[in-house]
Amino acid sequence: MTQVLELKNVSVALEGTVIVRGINLQLSQGGIGCLLGPSGCGKTTLLRAIAGFEKVLQGEISIDGHPVSNQKFCQPVEKRHVGMVFQDYALFPHLTVTENIAFGLSSMNRADRQTRVQELAEMLKIGDFLTAYPHRLSGGQQQRVAVARAMAPKPGILLLDEPFASLDVELREQIAREIRVVLKQDGITAILVSHNQYEAFAMADEIGVMRAGELLQWSTPFELYHQPACAYVADFVGEGVFLSGTVVDASRVETALGVLGKVEELHGFSLGSKVTVLIRPDDVIHDDASTTQARVIDKAFRGAGYLYTLALPDGSQILSLAPSHHAHAEGEMIGIHIEMDHLVAFSGK
Repeated sequence: MTQVLELKNVSVALEGTVIVRGINLQLSQGGIGCLLGPSGCGKTTLLRAIAGFEKVLQGEISIDGHPVSNQKFCQPVEKRHVGMVFQDYALFPHLTVTENIAFGLSSMNRADRQTRVQELAEMLKIGDFLTAYPHRLSGGQQQRVAVARAMAPKPGILLLDEPFASLDVELREQIAREIRVVLKQDGITAILVSHNQYEAFAMADEIGVMRAGELLQWSTPFELYHQPACAYVADFVGEGVFLSGTVVDASRVETALGVLGKVEELHGFSLGSKVTVLIRPDDVIHDDASTTQARVIDKAFRGAGYLYTLALPDGSQILSLAPSHHAHAEGEMIGIHIEMDHLVAFSGK
């Protein structure tokens, strides 16, 4: 599959300080990627380097197989054929929605411009607002207009910098899913910057988790959740806890929950090694018939279910998702059993 975006050992410095270092990633035609991490991890700086706003200290960025940034060369932003959606949308307040979307289509004739605007308005469900000015629109509507304007010239890559940050929490995942559908429909390759994993899961095919300027893992959402490359990724993505354990053979670990394991081998761990095992809430099944008991010490209502915090006899704590009709009080003992498809273990006590 054609690689639209490729970064090879890319480092970027701002005012003499290295912000991102040694980044390697690829994004194929029509793919949607996400740079995910906490504030200050370097994800926006990396996005700006892809766009051409920042020069690279070392390494190389290629778009459509052509180098656009390295130590000796930095292609201007306007020649990279990229679209950009900023956190504050940056819509032109004095232009209507139609005029905003058509802003980058000056090379088209009037009929083609109108056709492209109507096409995007239909895709993004903003056809009723084409004559309105941005200040008359809600945040979600402004977001759709900003995306439409960036998509209009059919850029080689669409770059989105924290595009949902100013939206209400309940809107973010919904808008992310809607924009994913539109990007896929139009065949546009995109890369998103976010600190919110649920936005990333809703929108991206591949996600890169960043910390302190480094890319720790670039994988599918499924792999990040079930096969994290390190303890930081395991802790950052999804919910879960770590239990101490001891390796008892090539595929099993002794823990406070008993012996856990699957047929996959525990590569790199010798018999008797001290490890920490990742336990996800969906690994812990509420089972009234089970002889394994845990005490409820906290619970959070999630609509369809409860997220229980449970204490094991040795004081260790785990999380469990249970259907909401299984309502138990704090302090109550409940039965559980483990259904674990992926045993994820890391070195450590």
